[in-house]
Amino acid sequence: MALLSKAELDTLAQTQGKWCISIFMPTHRAGVDTQQNPIRLKDLLRQAEARLLEEGLHSPEVNSTLRPAQELLDRHDFWQFQSDGLAIFIAPKFSRSYRLPYRFDESVVVNTRFYIKPLIPLLSCDGRFFILALSQNQVRLLEGTRYSVGEIYLDDLPKLPKSLEEALQYDVFDKAAQLHTFSGEGGAKYGRTAIFHGQGSNQEDPKANVRIFFQQVNEGLRAILANQHAPLILAGVEFLHPLYREVNTYPHLIEKGILGNPEILKAEELHARALGILQPLFEEPQKHAVETYRQLAGEKSERASNDLQQIVPAAFYGRVGTLFVAKDAHLWGKFDPATDMLQVHSQRQRGDEDLIDLA
Repeated sequence: MALLSKAELDTLAQTQGKWCISIFMPTHRAGVDTQQNPIRLKDLLRQAEARLLEEGLHSPEVNSTLRPAQELLDRHDFWQFQSDGLAIFIAPKFSRSYRLPYRFDESVVVNTRFYIKPLIPLLSCDGRFFILALSQNQVRLLEGTRYSVGEIYLDDLPKLPKSLEEALQYDVFDKAAQLHTFSGEGGAKYGRTAIFHGQGSNQEDPKANVRIFFQQVNEGLRAILANQHAPLILAGVEFLHPLYREVNTYPHLIEKGILGNPEILKAEELHARALGILQPLFEEPQKHAVETYRQLAGEKSERASNDLQQIVPAAFYGRVGTLFVAKDAHLWGKFDPATDMLQVHSQRQRGDEDLIDLA
């Protein structure tokens, strides 16, 4: 299960093949409703199977193509910790799945490239962020958007300690690994002397122990948040904030944090407080983009356009800096890069793709 990042989105956008299957579905986080999650995916896989058969694939090839998603149906560990939405992408020798804090509409798209438009709000001004909720007894990592929040399951990440006590156990283990012996001046007559390297638990300086803990948390997060650019908000009691900031290496840690004991704050409460901090940050790029477009359009500059015949080819060749799209809009048609010919249809026709997704 991958974390969605700009690099991941670029990989999806650049992947092409004879059959690229994109599946989106809402998921339930907890309770009896979670039993609907694999059932929903099974139904969507049936739809994908039917479309592949319509395109002329034979049953053995269809089964082989869909196998990565079929194998998820019986994986209890996969369904145990879902977020609000699930996105699955399958192509020859390629598969990705993402648990995301965004409630998707059900959809199955089979084309020569992946359908990624539903992911765009998660990496645009609609806002995506992480919350690191820290106390000496607990570590929680949450992923949020403007609309929802979900906790990232950390038990699969053994390098990330879950508490101060666990971190100090790691440190003691590291010290043991660094233990070595040497012979004294009298050689074997005096035996061998043990030498320890490292600090370990420091009973006289509790802050030193907390720093050891936070250093390990930071190292664990480096692996999780590699290639991420989303802001990270720290939640914890006030005296822990400067201690963590001393060791932090994630470049997108927000200066302002959430103060208070996160152990008593539900995910929804952390989400609300985080949005209060991040809202201006999320709105600024959109405001700037709108102002730039209005200025260029007012000047009748060639750098601004609302003409699809210009926009789609320009986007295909990577010449669009900012694209404004209505959230649920679709534009069905075909674009031939060999001739730059664009066809737009009022209703979806066989062989059409969503031109907005292409752009």
